[in-house]
Amino acid sequence: MHHEAPLKELFGLTFNLSNVLMITVASAIVFIIALISTRRLAMKPTGMQNFFEWIMDFVKNIINSTMDWKDGGRFHILGITLIMYIFISNMLGLPFSISYDHTLWWKSPTADPAVTLTLAALVIALSHYYGIKLTGVKAYGSTFVKPMWFLFPLKIIEEFANTLTLGLRLYGNIYAGEILLTLLVGSLATGWGGHLAAIIPTLVWQGFSIFVGSIQSFIFCMLTMVYMAHKVSQDH
Repeated sequence: MHHEAPLKELFGLTFNLSNVLMITVASAIVFIIALISTRRLAMKPTGMQNFFEWIMDFVKNIINSTMDWKDGGRFHILGITLIMYIFISNMLGLPFSISYDHTLWWKSPTADPAVTLTLAALVIALSHYYGIKLTGVKAYGSTFVKPMWFLFPLKIIEEFANTLTLGLRLYGNIYAGEILLTLLVGSLATGWGGHLAAIIPTLVWQGFSIFVGSIQSFIFCMLTMVYMAHKVSQDH
């Protein structure tokens, strides 16, 4: 069944209230996890602290695989925030979706291209900012005309392509997963035959969607560090 997005006009701009709600929920969950994990720090971590330190080490390994820690250490918090936020966002729409009066309110925020492309644009903008900050305007600008000046248009196109692929890859995977889950759940309402035919595929796809959501959060974080490395690492 088709559901409309709850749109609101404000100051000449159109806001998707569902995106606003789900972005807020995802941000709040990430904040609460971080708060609980670091509330009572101990030398021998247990529980949530142990989990959070595992995430920190995981992201640190991602950074070390793309650049020296001397260059990449400053992006550690960024990587932790991205991988947690995107993972939580990917998971929010998996158990269920909530609609009211043919308006969809509860879904994964990353199932909307506006959200994923905004995240991608933020990453690309940050990579340019740190590239200029750490290498200087002149040195950074020269990378767009090396090794040959006529490659400049291709490098500009590459920046736009990176933004699109980074955002649309995440959106496509999460949106497709939610659409298939909606179709499978919808078949449960077709009687006992529909129940029996759809319940196992639904459970299997739920598990697969969790796997895909986890992989996509990892890929987004990895590619973020790759883009950062290309801008700030002295080896590139």
